[in-house]
Amino acid sequence: MIRTTVPTSVRKGSAILGIAGLFVLAGCSGSADAEPPADSGATADTGSSSSSGGDSTGDYADGTYTADGSYQTPETVEQISVTLTLADGVVTDVEVTGDPKAPETEQYQGQFIAGIADEVEGVALDELNVSRVAGSSLTSGGFNEAVASIKEQAAA
Repeated sequence: MIRTTVPTSVRKGSAILGIAGLFVLAGCSGSADAEPPADSGATADTGSSSSSGGDSTGDYADGTYTADGSYQTPETVEQISVTLTLADGVVTDVEVTGDPKAPETEQYQGQFIAGIADEVEGVALDELNVSRVAGSSLTSGGFNEAVASIKEQAAA
């Protein structure tokens, strides 16, 4: 059996390098947490998801806006199209359409489309951040991407 000893200075150096790497990674994660508030404007109101138009924190022009969003599934990159109707910064109507490429995606997009109106109608645009609808969690990523685009379009 061959035995190799690592000098103490090499072990200490490796430990210090590892700790420094953790600090660098921790610093990177902090910037991602700070980004959404800057993108969504002032967030003075932390009301419930059934907010009225008076609770809206952004200034958005009334109207109907459409944007596309994409998201990664284990098999493919999928796309959905989101149409939101706004009145006083509040979502009054939502329509989502998809063109699924994988059989499982068809099922999940269908569940998402069937349940999304209950989650977003009556909610201020600045408060929209969907994470899971009717068992579909990946589709939410594409929806949130489209909502970000709609916010830019509707900004007054």
